[in-house]
Amino acid sequence: MIRFGMIGTNFITERFIDAARQTDGMELTAIYSRTPQRAEEFASRYGIELTFTSLDEMAASDRIDAVYIASPNSLHAEQSILFLNSGKHVLCEKPMASNAQEVREMFAAAEQSGVVLMEAVKTTLLPAFRLLRENLHKIGTIRRYFANYGQYSSRYDAYKEGMVLNAFRPEFSNGALMDLGLYCIYPMALLFGKPEEVKASAFMLESGVDGEGTVIARYDQMEAVASFSKITDSYVPSEIQGELGSILIDKISEPRSVQIRYRDGSVEDLSEPAGKPVMSYELQEFVDVVASGAAESSVNSKACSLTAAEIMEEARRQFGLVYPADRKYS
Repeated sequence: MIRFGMIGTNFITERFIDAARQTDGMELTAIYSRTPQRAEEFASRYGIELTFTSLDEMAASDRIDAVYIASPNSLHAEQSILFLNSGKHVLCEKPMASNAQEVREMFAAAEQSGVVLMEAVKTTLLPAFRLLRENLHKIGTIRRYFANYGQYSSRYDAYKEGMVLNAFRPEFSNGALMDLGLYCIYPMALLFGKPEEVKASAFMLESGVDGEGTVIARYDQMEAVASFSKITDSYVPSEIQGELGSILIDKISEPRSVQIRYRDGSVEDLSEPAGKPVMSYELQEFVDVVASGAAESSVNSKACSLTAAEIMEEARRQFGLVYPADRKYS
């Protein structure tokens, strides 16, 4: 039984707890918050035994085996490396880090300590996406990947009124690309690997982050397009186009309805809605990898996380978006 600690007391952590209750082989043991009152409140509400207000004390504890990190993006690398160096397995919320070099350093720490590090991207581990991967060959030579995710941020109204919350602040390594664009780019990295060339553009907000943008990636025989926005909604599905047919995906972040539409007019339904909380699948993958003694997930792997980080870093370079976390490598 893998004993988990959690960093963060937000809505994502609450979803994680819901998923954990339907995941075999683990138990929630500890929670970290900067304030003891918040930690105690969370622990009492969800029946969690241990509370911490010091990350160093939590990392040194012999009562946890793994940690789920759901802090602001800019803190992911520092906190992950602390726990990895202490011999704890780490499931790190997406995006894994502010930039590709941080991702490299995180995986180096995991390898040195002999523990598992995995990026918590739900898309690639959901049942419908698994069926998509298994049936991708049916559409023949792939010529285009188009992924689209536009969701008007619940914090954007406050932004327009002059209140800049964390979601729109560069010091936390935020913005549309990191928050929503990753859902388009990570599956692309898993399915097709590293592109030969990336071109990107974005609409930049006055706070210094991207409100929406587009990334075009060129591969040897195909082109990939990722479109994302935190300042508008979009209802356009995503699609993978092959010479024999196309695969339509209802929602790239949480695919449920997936269909192959063949050139002869026939349709093959690959839909498989999640039968439990969507985060349960990524959590079960992580627990199974740790329990098996494997070095990493075969799906949400080091190669996939690093490729996605490199694509996003190049896109940000073209946007002109530099995070404070980038400056230590410049």
